[in-house]
Amino acid sequence: MKSPVSRFARLLMLALTLAMASWQPAVAQDDDGAAPAVLRDTETELLFKDVARPLEIAAGLDPASVNVVLLNDPEINAFVATGQTVYIQSGLIQATDNVNELQGVIAHELGHVAGGHSIRMDEGVKEATGIQIATMVLGALAIAAGAGDAAMGIMMAGEQAAMGKFLAFTRAQEATADAAAVKYLHGAGISGKGMLQFFGKLQNQEYRLAIYAKDSYNRTHPLSSERIQALEQSFKTDAAWNKPVDPGLQARFLRVKAKLNGFIDPGHAVAKYPESDQSIPAHYARAYAYHMSGYPDKAVSEADALLKADPHDPFFLELKGQILLEGGKPAEAIVPLREAVQRSGDAPLITAMLGHALVATEDPKNFAEAKRILKIAVSRDNQDPFAWYQLGIIYDREGDEGRAALATAERSNLEDNPKLAYASAKMAMKGIPPNTPDWLRAQDIAMVSKTELAKKDKKYRDEKNP
Repeated sequence: MKSPVSRFARLLMLALTLAMASWQPAVAQDDDGAAPAVLRDTETELLFKDVARPLEIAAGLDPASVNVVLLNDPEINAFVATGQTVYIQSGLIQATDNVNELQGVIAHELGHVAGGHSIRMDEGVKEATGIQIATMVLGALAIAAGAGDAAMGIMMAGEQAAMGKFLAFTRAQEATADAAAVKYLHGAGISGKGMLQFFGKLQNQEYRLAIYAKDSYNRTHPLSSERIQALEQSFKTDAAWNKPVDPGLQARFLRVKAKLNGFIDPGHAVAKYPESDQSIPAHYARAYAYHMSGYPDKAVSEADALLKADPHDPFFLELKGQILLEGGKPAEAIVPLREAVQRSGDAPLITAMLGHALVATEDPKNFAEAKRILKIAVSRDNQDPFAWYQLGIIYDREGDEGRAALATAERSNLEDNPKLAYASAKMAMKGIPPNTPDWLRAQDIAMVSKTELAKKDKKYRDEKNP
């Protein structure tokens, strides 16, 4: 038999391990356990920037440093993980009826950004962990003294107290972010009606989920009814309370929502936007729905209806080009995509799509143009792995193996594939003249990837620097 002291030591180590594991930050995941995919779309990203900009200024933040990112996740949620990035999940966009509701959500999330809540989360974790460790130590001592039942009670009470402390901390952060949202909406001259309307939707969802609690003691967020009650008076006395929604922003919001519906849920989109609906959002939703469902002729017809309404809209042109390109007609896609690039101010994502179309023609006469515009695209937006993939094809066709490997390293780095990024970067360094900008970039990727790999594999820790 082991001595009471050794049992105590083992229990203490177990307590420390459990305490450290219990408070790891959660990361949103799909049903298969993978993180939700980021949805990139120029029109959507421009809308987010224009919606968020006045709120960011009111919050004292630099709009150039804040990003609003769309995730493909059906949950009605938005969050700030680290830094100054606000994540909006697709389910939230589908649940909102107007741009004012989206403004309220973004204002709340900017409250988390300005308050540094993602950084300060460690404070709540440490405080709660301290309580849990202390009670587990007391429980271990009780076990060592032979009071097993008392020890179990102590540990269970400690776990409950720790959880209560942490939940109180997160609720305080949420209440602070709500109060900040009131300030930012007021400073930007935007009505708070949308924020209250959105909380009303969350409240209805709580009822559907049979959440009838009278208070939010066991929740990370205050109940929606509590939030509405806390904010309603402040919003109603604000000068902007009856200010109408910006009609231009609302029209753009309805377009973005419609194309998102068509992209992620084609069947539902066709039902929601029947062919009797000849509005711009309806044509948009059906065009994406038919395209995603494999009906290219119907998709082209809807895109043509949009272009008849506005022949030079860059995003209608982009849509027509995308349908043609992905439908196996890259040569036909070039003309609308060229105009889309021009009228969007050389938007990188659209520019990269034009580069893809030029490459997909497999006509060597188009490769020089493709190379030029793809290099422009990645220089303006280095977060598009597919643009790097297309550029790598061009380098490979030219026989430039070093830069083809560098393009693969860039793409793999963006796709969080450090093993391929490391191997490709090392190959690039062998084929590119030393100490040139491209060689130094390859070296940077190799070092970053190796550091990531070394966390899990000893052979990378022992390997000499590239």
